[in-house]
Amino acid sequence: MLDRQVERFSDREALVHNETGARYTYTEFRNEVERVARGLMALGVQRGHHVGIWATNYTEWVLTQFATAKIGSVMVNVNPAYRTHELAYLLEQSEANALILIGRFRNSDYAAMLNEVVPDLKDSNPGELSNSRFPYLRDVVAGAPTPAGMWSWAEMVGRHTEVSPEQLAARQAECQPDDPVNIQYTSGTTGNPKGAMLTHHNLVSNAVFVGDCIELTEHDRLCIPVPFYHCFGCVMGNLGCITHGSAIIIPAEHFDPLKTLQALDRERCTALYGVPTMFIAQLDHPQFDSFDVSSLRTGIMAGSPCPIEVMRQVIDRMGAHQMTIAYGQTAATLHTAHHTPDPSPNYRAHSERSSAGVLTARQVLPGVEAEGSD
Repeated sequence: MLDRQVERFSDREALVHNETGARYTYTEFRNEVERVARGLMALGVQRGHHVGIWATNYTEWVLTQFATAKIGSVMVNVNPAYRTHELAYLLEQSEANALILIGRFRNSDYAAMLNEVVPDLKDSNPGELSNSRFPYLRDVVAGAPTPAGMWSWAEMVGRHTEVSPEQLAARQAECQPDDPVNIQYTSGTTGNPKGAMLTHHNLVSNAVFVGDCIELTEHDRLCIPVPFYHCFGCVMGNLGCITHGSAIIIPAEHFDPLKTLQALDRERCTALYGVPTMFIAQLDHPQFDSFDVSSLRTGIMAGSPCPIEVMRQVIDRMGAHQMTIAYGQTAATLHTAHHTPDPSPNYRAHSERSSAGVLTARQVLPGVEAEGSD
């Protein structure tokens, strides 16, 4: 899919990181994805191997997402807020073969937490970890400075020279639409989170339907402040853009209303994702009126009940007259129903009379079976 999109949109921008300054065209993005993919193969990552990623919204997250898909491995999303007991559960339950992590986030020192969970890691050579509790885990890749027992990201990518483009192409050709490509852990009601195993077909088809719902094209630039570890970010966001030739605009490592507004203005974003509280934080920011967000056309508000008043302000003050609402479940590849509010006076009058005060997703997506009951 990515290769086909490169043929169509080679010189158009594929990804921009507002905070780090990273900027890739579709061709540049595909080339870097393939360097990462070949680097992972050089570490010994095989088709079907599980590769965890414990990071916030960095460019490397998106590169890993597409690189693991190219080599037929399964990316395992790790919540950046996890503590040591949750990390241990995920590594063991997912049978992770490799883990990619950033150094720290807020008050979490990821390397120290991993060493607490896997104490013999720091005494191992990179790629030679042997631990009875995590028998599948061999490779850990980290950012700089790189702790003992781990590969640096640069070392891993640098090893791409050990794997030829032809070897990567052969591996990619082995991938099938119904092969698992992603494990996303979703909160359960019976204890520990449950790992939802999703296939290439699950993710790509959902990304296509989502993009179609908001009419994404190669002329759109989607601002994605929602976290990548959740399918709102990595499926509806990253994949939704690539399947439609749009640009992924990452405003920051984690949600920040000011940096999101800066990205909307600077990158002339036409679409915006977020949960209701994210939109509220931007609308209420004291510098809101100093930014030009007139390029906004559409987007998705989801993740919790969407108040009518917030939607009205998003349409009126942000100019996103085609803002939409989505509903879904991780185990169902997230997006299952959609609703596009009508910005007409009739819609607004009806909204003002609504006793619930919230908007709902009403249209079931293609390929989804639903049953209504009262």
